[in-house]
Amino acid sequence: MQVGQGRTVTFHYRLYDETGTLIDASADNDPMSFVFGEGSIIPGLEREMEGMEPGQSKEVLVKPEDAYGLHDPALVHNVPRERFDGSADLEVGMTYMGRTDSGGLINFKILAMDDENVEIDLNHPLAGVNLRFEVTVQDVT
Repeated sequence: MQVGQGRTVTFHYRLYDETGTLIDASADNDPMSFVFGEGSIIPGLEREMEGMEPGQSKEVLVKPEDAYGLHDPALVHNVPRERFDGSADLEVGMTYMGRTDSGGLINFKILAMDDENVEIDLNHPLAGVNLRFEVTVQDVT
């Protein structure tokens, strides 16, 4: 059976960035599953998997526009340090989870900070990155 609309697809993957650095991979005994066409994986990967069959492997190149989007400079903000409620362990380059004023959860990366402000980036960590997947379809139902 082929990967297609409404089918449950189980697959293994290895994900690399544009420099060839391994970012993520499925564990040997824990493949990923999704229902094709529901938008639960990035569009570029889903589109390239259409028509694959169990046992088939493929290398897929996905541009940022078909993955996590382009890096949006409007999502980089300077926030007063006092908004971090005494979180003294802030570190440049680290990713944190916080709450918006309305109570929603957000992930952000700290780009820079001083005694008064913290520069945060609300973009997805892979925004603007060309991705390379190595995928092997295990099952299609």
